[in-house]
Amino acid sequence: MRYLIVTAAALVLAACASQEPTPAPQAAAPAAKVPQCWSGDHGKFFNVGERANISGVDVVCEKTSDGKNGQWMGKKH
Repeated sequence: MRYLIVTAAALVLAACASQEPTPAPQAAAPAAKVPQCWSGDHGKFFNVGERANISGVDVVCEKTSDGKNGQWMGKKH
């Protein structure tokens, strides 16, 4: 009788251990963040490369050295 219980328990454990977990659904990759510059005068963000006139100064939004953000730079003539 003990042999039967031990065998049944071993079979149940083996069956549970051999099951593969279902893979989690993959989330969609987030869109790449485009570096932008904030303009308080206009109340909006500008993409890199866009020009604006802030407080009477012509400026252009350029990427920072790490490429993750934008910063206002004086417009080159």
